[in-house]
Amino acid sequence: MYSKIGDIVAQEAQSIGQTLSDHEIELFNRYADELKKWNSKVNLTSITNDREIAIKHFVDSLSLAPHVTANDRLLDIGSGAGFPVIPLKIIRPDTPMVSVDAVAKKIHFQRHAIRILNLPKIEAVHARVEDLLKTHSHSFSVITSRAFTRLDRFVSLAAPMLSEGGVLIAMKGDQADDEIAASDEVLQAGGFMVTSIYRYTLPHNMGTRVLTFIKQIKAL
Repeated sequence: MYSKIGDIVAQEAQSIGQTLSDHEIELFNRYADELKKWNSKVNLTSITNDREIAIKHFVDSLSLAPHVTANDRLLDIGSGAGFPVIPLKIIRPDTPMVSVDAVAKKIHFQRHAIRILNLPKIEAVHARVEDLLKTHSHSFSVITSRAFTRLDRFVSLAAPMLSEGGVLIAMKGDQADDEIAASDEVLQAGGFMVTSIYRYTLPHNMGTRVLTFIKQIKAL
């Protein structure tokens, strides 16, 4: 018998074409248990209700799944308590992933979750994004962030680590259109452009989200 969170994630993942195995559902249950346990002592997230954890954190993270394959190498910038990187890793175990956050307690939690869930091919790094340049220049085919920073700043931070032909995916809320418009000139000056936008609504009226896809159009 699945817990409430496992049931919700399994059911709602169907809407984005993801059928979860019993093992994957159990990993989501364990991840949620650890998140709630740690959150009672260390402030990791303001979302504490089971249904909201399942939908606003887990299902929302899985919206990226159709855009990530085993051939990719993914970087998640400003990943906080592990979103979207750990939910993605649960269902994309063969895709190498790196998570980076400047807040030590959040990376400590991620490393704990990675150990508890026995997740392969994933590294959680406590650092500023700029610090990764020394070791990860042009290393990632997919770089994502979830409500991390302004679109233009995300692109400027991520661009030096993007491999040729790679894509940046910014996960934004319902104000994304204004931000995209405000960033357009800066992006073009840096040789980038928004190539597509995917809008979706979270189940049970829990908000509108936007995936913004950005690619390099010219080398500077």
